Amino acid sequence: MIRLDDVSVAFGDLTVLDEVSCRVDSGEFVGLVGPNGAGKTTLLRTINGVLPPDSGSVTLDGDRRSKLSSRAVGRRVATVPQDTHIGFSFTAEQIVEMGRTPHRSRLDWSDHGDPVERALVRTETTELRDRTVEELSGGERQRVLLARALAQETPALVLDEPTASLDINHQIQVLDIVRSLVDEDRAAVAAIHDLDLAARYCDRLILLQNGGIRASGPPDSVLADPSLEEAFDTQTAVTRNPVTGTSTVAAIAEQGETEGHVHVVGGGEVAARVVGECWRAGFEVTLGVVTEGDVAADTARQLDVECVTAPPFETPPKAVRQRAGAAVDRADVVVDTGGPGSETVRSAVAEHDTVVDATDGSAAAVQRAVETELVRAASADD
Repeated sequence: MIRLDDVSVAFGDLTVLDEVSCRVDSGEFVGLVGPNGAGKTTLLRTINGVLPPDSGSVTLDGDRRSKLSSRAVGRRVATVPQDTHIGFSFTAEQIVEMGRTPHRSRLDWSDHGDPVERALVRTETTELRDRTVEELSGGERQRVLLARALAQETPALVLDEPTASLDINHQIQVLDIVRSLVDEDRAAVAAIHDLDLAARYCDRLILLQNGGIRASGPPDSVLADPSLEEAFDTQTAVTRNPVTGTSTVAAIAEQGETEGHVHVVGGGEVAARVVGECWRAGFEVTLGVVTEGDVAADTARQLDVECVTAPPFETPPKAVRQRAGAAVDRADVVVDTGGPGSETVRSAVAEHDTVVDATDGSAAAVQRAVETELVRAASADD
């Protein structure tokens, strides 16, 4: 539906897009991710005709965009901008009606099936229809602009940070609507700041940095690509959201330099948070026994933490139990989360001198307790 071939855009001496080639097919939701200034908005404005490329070409539904009139482009691509400012005192309904402009001739302003009404209902903005734009919050204006795009009834949608000014329930509502339109065989491409939402809703992600594509593919592969950390200039940990089943990304602060070896017993969310907190503090961290695929095991893998795993629904082999027991024995402090797998090393934990109970309390509190125990042990040695 949408195709870019070697598209470059420059503002004076600054190259914003550098020979970018990509495509978005019907029935596909593509998310553009990357740091500020990566070229996401420029790419979207090049697709919808606001910016002509300095070189390369944009194709919409098989036709070169440069050969299409603005009205023809408006029948193929609808845009939801990031900037919700509207210069005149229109009502919400009037703004949504503007979406019908590409389909109306000067003599015939009739619509079949009232797409404006359908758009208002679908975006839950019917109650806003008589309110002027000055009376709307930023989030309400964003939803009205989405309704305008829906009323345009195009085969493709271009969205620039469509959830930026929305609270969490309306973020989900907007992306649910876009997802449903894609499932009806439309194409959608959106710049999305929230990587978790991008992974949850998009079929494919394109990572932009310095005007070029650094990675492209399914969300799991792009978020795990080393280019992501380079683009955002921070270390990240990618795990699996236990509710949605999609990837979730956490930026990790620079690791500290605290001495000591901490072994975390048991898996689950608590263990994952404890591993992260203790790793961030600078401890040597080990984990196990945990089930393969456990969220704590995923966190350990992302942080390059030694982890003892066992297959699910099986009693861990003797060698696995011995390996975990050895990690418990050599640790300065053992953190017992009581999570899955903790029962396999219960006897080794019981014999350890310094055990921190993590079944209650926050991971940060556990990390502070670990530091306290290490100080106490050092004082006892002196």
